[in-house]
Amino acid sequence: MPNFKYVAADSQGAEKSGVMQGSNRAVVMAKLRESGLFPSRIDEVAPKADPRRSAKPAAKPAAGPKKEINMPLLSFLTGRVKKKQLMIFTRQLATLIDAGVPLLRALQILQKQEPNPALKRIISQMCEAVEGGATFAEALAQHPKVFDRLFVNMVRAGEIGGVLQLTLARLAEFVEKAEKIKTKVKGAMVYPIVVLLMALGITAFLMIVIIPKFTDIFRDLLKGKELPILTQFVSNFSDVLIHRFPMVLGVVVAVVLLTRLLAMTKPGRYLLDRLKITMPMFGDLIKKVSISRFSRTLGTLMTSGVQILQALNIVRETAGNAVISNAIQKVHDSVKEGETVAGPLEASKVFPSMVVSMIMVGEETGRLPEMLVKIADNYDTEVDAAVDGLTSIIEPILIIFLAVVVGTIVVAMFMPLIDIISSLQG
Repeated sequence: MPNFKYVAADSQGAEKSGVMQGSNRAVVMAKLRESGLFPSRIDEVAPKADPRRSAKPAAKPAAGPKKEINMPLLSFLTGRVKKKQLMIFTRQLATLIDAGVPLLRALQILQKQEPNPALKRIISQMCEAVEGGATFAEALAQHPKVFDRLFVNMVRAGEIGGVLQLTLARLAEFVEKAEKIKTKVKGAMVYPIVVLLMALGITAFLMIVIIPKFTDIFRDLLKGKELPILTQFVSNFSDVLIHRFPMVLGVVVAVVLLTRLLAMTKPGRYLLDRLKITMPMFGDLIKKVSISRFSRTLGTLMTSGVQILQALNIVRETAGNAVISNAIQKVHDSVKEGETVAGPLEASKVFPSMVVSMIMVGEETGRLPEMLVKIADNYDTEVDAAVDGLTSIIEPILIIFLAVVVGTIVVAMFMPLIDIISSLQG
C-alpha cells in the first residue's frame, strides 16, 4: 500500500504534517478528516529502491514518442495571473455556483472562456483534481502562487459550511477592494515621481554640462581670484558628479544592498517596518493601509467560518509589516490562552484607540467579524482621504524643492558675474 505525505491544519489552526498509508489520495483524505484534520496538501511518497536489486541493470525503455517536457520556463512565458483576473474568475465562479451549476461543470465553462493562458492551464489542472476526488480547496492549494492561504482557507470553510457561493462572492469583493486601495495609492504616486525625476534630470544636466563651462569662464575672467563660497560649492559638487561618478554610484548601490540585506534579518525587517509607519507624511498612510488590510482579512475569514486561531495565523502572514505581524502574534497567543483580542492590540501601541474600542465592543456583543469589516470600510475611506491630502501636499513641496535647487544654481552662477562687473567698473 503506498504512503502519502500530508500537510494539514487542526481545528485550532495549527499546522501538522506526517505520512499515512492508503490505497489512494481520497482514502487518506477521508482518514484525515475523521481525525479532525483539514488537509491542504497530499503527495504520494515514491517507494525506496530495494538495495538488493540496485546492482541489476535497468531495462531500457521502449522507443516511442517523446513526452512533453514541463519546463518552468513555459509557465513564465505564458504569463502570470493578475489580481484583477483572479477577481473576475472568482466572481464568475460564484455566479455559476449560485445559479445551481455543479462545481466541476462551472470550472469547465470558465476554462473554455478564459483568455489568460496561465489561468486557463491552472483551471484545467483544478478540473482534473476535482474530477479525481479532491475538494475544491485542495485543488486550489496545489497552486500557492495564485491562490494564497487566505483564499484556500476561506474556500475550505465555505465547502464545510455549504456556502461556497457566498464565500466566493466575499473573496471577490475582498480582492476587488484590496486592489482598489493599491491602485489608488500607486496612482497618487505617479505625479510626484514624474516631477522628482524631472527635477533630478534637470539638475544633473546643469551640473554635468552647464556648470563646468561657466566655472572655466569665471576662473579665466577673475584671473586667479577665488570664486564665491556658494559658487565654489556648486562647482565642487559638479566635479564630484563628473569625475567620481562611479564612486557615487557605488555608494548608492551599497546603501541599497545593505538595506536589502538588513530587511532579510528579523530584527532588521522589524526596524525598517517600524521606520515606515513612523516616517513623516507617508507613515500615517502606510499604517492606515496595514490596519485596513488586517481588519478586512480577519473579518472576512471569521465571517466565512474560519477558526479564529487559524484566521490569525493567516492574517499574520499577509500583514505585510513586521510590526503589525508581531502584534497579531501576541493576539494569537492571547486568544489561545482564553483572553481577548483587544488587550494585546492596545498594548502594542500600533493600533489607534478607536480601532481597539470597536474591537472591544465587537467582542462584548459577539459581533467581532461584522465590527472588523466596518473598521476596514472606515479605514478605506480614511486611506482615500489621506492619499488625496498627501498628493495635494507633495505637489507644492516638489515644486518648491525644484525651485530651490535651480535657484541655488542660478544664484551661484550670478555671484561671480557681479564680481567681474565690479572689477570692470573699477
